[in-house]
Amino acid sequence: MAVRFGLLGDVEIRLHDQLIDPGHARQRCVLTALLVDANNVVRTDELLERVWGGRGPQRARDGLYTYLSRLRRLLAGSAEVRLERRSGGYLLAVDPAAIDLYRFRDLVARAGAADDDEKALRLFDEALELWRGEPFAHLDTPWLDLQRQGLHRERVAAQRDRADAALRLGRHGAILPELCRQSIEYPLDERLVGQLMLVLYRSGQQAEALERYRQLSGELSEALGIEPQPELRELYRRILNADPSVAASPQPGLAGPRQLPAPPTQFVGRVGELARLGRVALPPAGVDGQGSVVTISGPGGIGKSWLALRWAGDSLAEFPDGQLYVNLLGFDPVAEPMPAATALRGFLDAFGVPPASMPAEADALAGRYRSLVAGRRMLIMLDNARDTAQVVPLLPGVGTCTVLVTSRRNLTGLVTAHGAVPLRLGLLADEEAASLLAGVMGRRRVAAEPDSVSGILAQCGGLPLALGVVAAHAVTHPHLPLAALAQQLRDDATRLDSLHADDLTASLRAVFAASCRALTPAADRAFALLGVPAGPDLSAPAIASLTDLSPATCRVVLGELTDAHLVEQHSPDRYRLHDLIRLYAAERAQHEHPPADRHAALRRLLEHYTRLAEAADRTRDPDGSAEPGDFQHRDQAVAWFRAEHGVLIALCRQAADAGFDAHLCRLAFALRYHLEDGGHWDELTTVQSAAVTAARRLSDRAAEGNACYSLARAHARLRRYDDADALYRQAIAIFAALGDAVGEAHARRGLGGLCERRGRRADAVAHNQRALDLYRQAGDKVGQAMALNNAAWVCAHSGDHQQALDHCQEALDLLGQDSHRHPEAAAWDTLGFVHHRRGEYRRATACYRRAVALCRELGDRYSEADALRGLAEACQADGDHAAARDAWRRALEILEQLRHPEADRVRAALTQLP
Repeated sequence: MAVRFGLLGDVEIRLHDQLIDPGHARQRCVLTALLVDANNVVRTDELLERVWGGRGPQRARDGLYTYLSRLRRLLAGSAEVRLERRSGGYLLAVDPAAIDLYRFRDLVARAGAADDDEKALRLFDEALELWRGEPFAHLDTPWLDLQRQGLHRERVAAQRDRADAALRLGRHGAILPELCRQSIEYPLDERLVGQLMLVLYRSGQQAEALERYRQLSGELSEALGIEPQPELRELYRRILNADPSVAASPQPGLAGPRQLPAPPTQFVGRVGELARLGRVALPPAGVDGQGSVVTISGPGGIGKSWLALRWAGDSLAEFPDGQLYVNLLGFDPVAEPMPAATALRGFLDAFGVPPASMPAEADALAGRYRSLVAGRRMLIMLDNARDTAQVVPLLPGVGTCTVLVTSRRNLTGLVTAHGAVPLRLGLLADEEAASLLAGVMGRRRVAAEPDSVSGILAQCGGLPLALGVVAAHAVTHPHLPLAALAQQLRDDATRLDSLHADDLTASLRAVFAASCRALTPAADRAFALLGVPAGPDLSAPAIASLTDLSPATCRVVLGELTDAHLVEQHSPDRYRLHDLIRLYAAERAQHEHPPADRHAALRRLLEHYTRLAEAADRTRDPDGSAEPGDFQHRDQAVAWFRAEHGVLIALCRQAADAGFDAHLCRLAFALRYHLEDGGHWDELTTVQSAAVTAARRLSDRAAEGNACYSLARAHARLRRYDDADALYRQAIAIFAALGDAVGEAHARRGLGGLCERRGRRADAVAHNQRALDLYRQAGDKVGQAMALNNAAWVCAHSGDHQQALDHCQEALDLLGQDSHRHPEAAAWDTLGFVHHRRGEYRRATACYRRAVALCRELGDRYSEADALRGLAEACQADGDHAAARDAWRRALEILEQLRHPEADRVRAALTQLP
């Protein structure tokens, strides 16, 4: 189509894709009056009324004829449009599809008639994308104003219908930001409020959904003296009672990780940045298989993460295979930047990769990660990056993923070496900053004190984080004049640096100080002490220990800090501080609390976590004899370790720096198996190295031996065999000097395993035999059984099958009826292997079945699959192909559930069965 007309924004004419000037404002009015009624005769008197509004000059009719003549000449280049004189008036003959207004109405009608919500959603989106701004922008007559109002109603109706379609499809997260913005513009729209209530409720924000209703009810009563409609009142009742009828329906096709945090609800402005982000972060229309990397840079607190999350929330449909998210802690005021290997393990965990199957080396982790995301249409958000080196291992290979990186640095290395597109974020304009305040505090309150608002804007300097804290302070003190708040900010200028984009630490200090002064003394003290510990977040009980408050009082204080936007409750019972707020809290702690108070607070926190870590370590071993206490069962202890992992590692570093050597040694000992099972070998190395140094400062030989042993195991897994060998021998010497037979046996058994991996079988046998002798000397039956099983495995691989059988039987006799299921399952698995090697297939299958049953009882899914594979091989060798097929299938089912890479080998074995 050669000609196009635009009315939904500035009046436009496009001829052969070239923008044509429609002429003088009055001439544009004439064109608009004809286009609105395209293909219909518009009487001359009606044209005059539409263009001049009954107040035209005496020669208005002559002017009209002039404008019509000019429009004919303007449109003469297209055969698709004709301006014709008809009896009593004029007609603009044109295909309705050439006019954006008619296309909008047609698309909305087709969307309303569609029997498929996905199709309807696409049609609504296409229709609403035609809007470029205010209809007939910059033209003003009474008739145009009426038309404009009507079109606004049509657009709002289309937006509401689109939201209904999205709700039916379960796209709650995608439409939440838009509904929040519309609710500010149309606060009394009951249909909109109902949709927003549903989205909030289905997003897990029941309290916020109910609060939206209460706000509307109060505003309707105050403004109009009426109540909400019965339908909305009924929806409120159902949400209040958690009625199943308002729960979200399952979203079809949902697969892959969904780690993206919720988008910000009070986002304003950034129209240009969002548009550019959309252009550079997504492949052009019709282009598949093309990924992109975008860096969003700017000062701290400028809103980089908000922009990325807002765009991502609006673009979820573009990433059907999911989203990955990690905070890299690049500029955390206390914690160290996150190693890329740690972030990679988090991503692999999101894909369900078992910790035992995660590679130890960083390069292998990156390769596994790239394999998992290859061919997927995913969004990967790397938040708060320190530098290019931290980001590069987290980039996917060539593929279809979009990567958003936020950082306070420009990351030019990503731009030059990896083709990243840079997007630098500046301060909010005054109009945008004022809109942010109005969205939080309410338009009436902002409009009532314009001078005070101007003062607040000047002090905040367009920094979104500062504006959010000030607004929260105002909302929590509704009777406090904004003038008083503005005065508080001005007073701080005499003591602190002025609010300026070049010095964000100083600029924010004034905002935080003003907010803290309004806190109760207990909350103010707690806030400052939250600057003492490192780590990504803290649980409520941990904060109670840190601040020396009772649990009940602590929850009240945390509620106050959360309301003031100084602390964020990002998940149930867990709290964190924004990095700049944490910096301010740390400064407060440094300046207002003497070293003895800070030392005591850190000691309380370390004692809290050390005690719980020791209890969890005792409980996590199902073969142990721990009595129920803080943790009732193994799963609960394992879940606690995973939730507190980042905090525990940070506390180990802080304990080392602050001289809490005894706590560090205890924490390191309690963490050893958690870090091993999770494959956190680098962190295990760091923690145990620090524990070795701390133990030597304490002259605590037992703690030194334990740390050397654990550090040796870490080096062995990382294939640093010389380091591991030396540390095992140090541990052996320490335990021998202490007379700790069990400790020496553990170290010798570890050294024996290391010797076997290095091909020194004779040394392996000798160390394992010495370990067995020590276990016997100490009367440690479980240790003897483990050593005997290790000896059996060495014998089996050496061809000494009878000796292997004898060792396994002796191990089982030692365990007897005691509930030591892990070594018992391992012994039966080894017996199955030995009998298979001897050609005794029936006995092998019986042993493997016993091992399978024990592993299933333990809930050890991987070992169960491993035993099933042995069972399948034994059955196949015995000619029982049906039983082999059943065992292979059961093993494959488990490995697929675990997303274990060995599933491919089992699948291949299944296909080779006759």
